[in-house]
Amino acid sequence: MNKITNPIIPGFNPDPSIVRVGDDYYIATSTFEWFPGVQIHHSKDLKNWRLIGHALTEKRLLDMKGVPDSCGVWAPCLTYHEGTFYLVYSNVKTFDGVWKDTPNFLTTTHNIETGEWSDPIFLGSSGFDGSLFHDDDGRKWYSSLLVDHRGGKFFGGIVLQEYSEKEKKLVGPVKNIFPGSELGITEGPHIYKLKGYYYLVTAEGGTEYGHAVSIARSKNIGGSYELHPANPLITSRNNPGLYIQKSGHGDFVETQSGEWYMVHLGGRPLTKLGRCTLGRETCIQKIVWKDDLWPYLENGGNEPAKEIPAPALPEQEWTNTSSRINFNNKELDVNFSTLRIPFTEEMGSLNKREGYLRLYGQESLCSIHQQTIVARRIQAFNVEVSICLEFQPQTFQQMAGLVFYYNTMHMHYAHISFNEETNTKYLQLISADNGNFNEPLENVVEIPEEGKVYLKGHMNEDQLQFYYSLNEKAWTKLGSVLDASILSDDYVRDNGLHYRAAFTGSFVGMCCQDLSGSKKHADFDWFEYNEI
Repeated sequence: MNKITNPIIPGFNPDPSIVRVGDDYYIATSTFEWFPGVQIHHSKDLKNWRLIGHALTEKRLLDMKGVPDSCGVWAPCLTYHEGTFYLVYSNVKTFDGVWKDTPNFLTTTHNIETGEWSDPIFLGSSGFDGSLFHDDDGRKWYSSLLVDHRGGKFFGGIVLQEYSEKEKKLVGPVKNIFPGSELGITEGPHIYKLKGYYYLVTAEGGTEYGHAVSIARSKNIGGSYELHPANPLITSRNNPGLYIQKSGHGDFVETQSGEWYMVHLGGRPLTKLGRCTLGRETCIQKIVWKDDLWPYLENGGNEPAKEIPAPALPEQEWTNTSSRINFNNKELDVNFSTLRIPFTEEMGSLNKREGYLRLYGQESLCSIHQQTIVARRIQAFNVEVSICLEFQPQTFQQMAGLVFYYNTMHMHYAHISFNEETNTKYLQLISADNGNFNEPLENVVEIPEEGKVYLKGHMNEDQLQFYYSLNEKAWTKLGSVLDASILSDDYVRDNGLHYRAAFTGSFVGMCCQDLSGSKKHADFDWFEYNEI
């Protein structure tokens, strides 16, 4: 029997929202402070997925300059109706504190792979995790979590309001339709209509080790909703030995042949209930409907399976791209992202020097406004990443190199800089752990003023070792082994003093800083990512 192995989309790809259009399946996932916003993956068989692009590729669609770590785009909802794709998304501006600023928007397109997304329509800011449901009578309904700041409550239930496509706004009364179950922390609603019922699927228990998918139903969209008799539908909360932990935030899809599946997020910790350096990933489970008209996991119980039966569809594998990117194209590779702001000529260029990515130094890696970083998700526990660059700094405030990054307070950075007093160019490391910055090398490594420099990082589970070379043949260790496990939600949330919001995953990429404001540039010849 053909099997699907979880996760189907590895690495930081949480809050999956799935839709089928004919023979094609699309999944949208959260991107938080990384730009472009909302990754879109495509599949023909629910087993093999490829990243085809992003929905929010312009500042008119997504302005995140200045948003804190782990804010930005939360829980997109992707739906399709009568030739149009609808995408609802939050652009969270603040999270810490008693109040939450959570504006929500709607954008549409007729072609999810090549089409332009429409100017965003503002829906409201009363909560986040907005979702759009297209009823069979032609009406559209918007649901979301309600943020209730009173008395430290925070989660105020799931609210429902009609959306007028003609007026391009929410209309009519707001109704609180679901207070949640005893699991609490009720968010991420999706509504489906079938078998004479409206089914409301929510994420509950928090997006950590207590996470779950709950489901309730009603004859009327406005409620009241009764809980599944064996709720939650899926969770890992009771079994710390499961391969997939943190299971929750689900969305349903029906295949062409009438089979049902649920995508959901999950995490793979390095140790039992430990740190998930890859972030929250996208997984899938098979669903069956029983005589009581409730859905159940096909494998029985309510725990996620590592392997599930694949649907009765022709398998479609995608061609893997080269592991080395040589920057011969005029656009960045689809796997690359920047932080908060789009890649523009102010940040860098693929045209200034043929075959090179030129990055202009901007603000520090602590900045939440205008920094220069081009990075990709780490999608395996054992990876080796290399770069080749040319950089002629003139001051210690100018740096460029290879960074393994979680957020502005957690990173490991191997870089080139300059000492004006000795008039020498050198290599140095900077590590940030909960905002405590240190330089692990006791002595910097002096390098020639001219020529290419090669930097490499080998991240194997919780260990990160940097290397350098001046000829790409003989590699020398740069410093000792560093703790890579600090690049995880779990470490930041459980051990950090500065941050409470931690929802992303580890990235690796190229960056350039010029703290003097002179915009000194670095030229990157290539970037290579290999999973070992």
